[in-house]
Amino acid sequence: MVTPPKRPITMAVRLRRRTAIISRWLHIYLSMVSFAIVLFFSITGITLNHAEALGGKEKTTVTQGELPHEWLRPANEAEPDKLRIAEELRSRHKLHGAVSDFRVDDNQLEVSFKGPGYAADIFIDRDTNKYDLTETRNGFIAVINDLHKGRDTGAAWSMFIDICAALLTLVSLTGLVLLLFVYKRRVSGMIVAAAGALIAYLVYLRFVP
Repeated sequence: MVTPPKRPITMAVRLRRRTAIISRWLHIYLSMVSFAIVLFFSITGITLNHAEALGGKEKTTVTQGELPHEWLRPANEAEPDKLRIAEELRSRHKLHGAVSDFRVDDNQLEVSFKGPGYAADIFIDRDTNKYDLTETRNGFIAVINDLHKGRDTGAAWSMFIDICAALLTLVSLTGLVLLLFVYKRRVSGMIVAAAGALIAYLVYLRFVP
């Protein structure tokens, strides 16, 4: 029996096979890497959508104190040392977050610390040297909601959100590429994907004010 000669593998076939292998590898491992990310943003999507019902109780504390007069009104009418004042307040009261605002007026200084689910506002009288500190903690749900939104989370977390978004985009695209290689399910899969996008668009048109 004569064995028929094998057809040479063309460059196009090799490219399709290579694309399928790479897409499958990327899809599997990127999905595993981003599993916790997807879970976190899925759960916080629910808590964010029901923030009022799940928000819990807000805890507010008010504290008073006093700072050295020379810090508030330096000699030669120089500007107060903002860094020294902010770090002293942070250390003294164990404040969290980053300084989001520091205003200097003729008679008063205002310092604000912001973080996920957290705020601390200090009003300092430059004549009496006394200050009032109002610290607000909004609970665990508020913290993860702010992490979801990237509000008051700093540059590093903002960059992390961008990386997560890029990972999830790659997972979606590689999944779409893999679907194109499943010939028996390609058409039905694309129809379902298009139907999902259409449903989201129709909900937006019909129900979003």
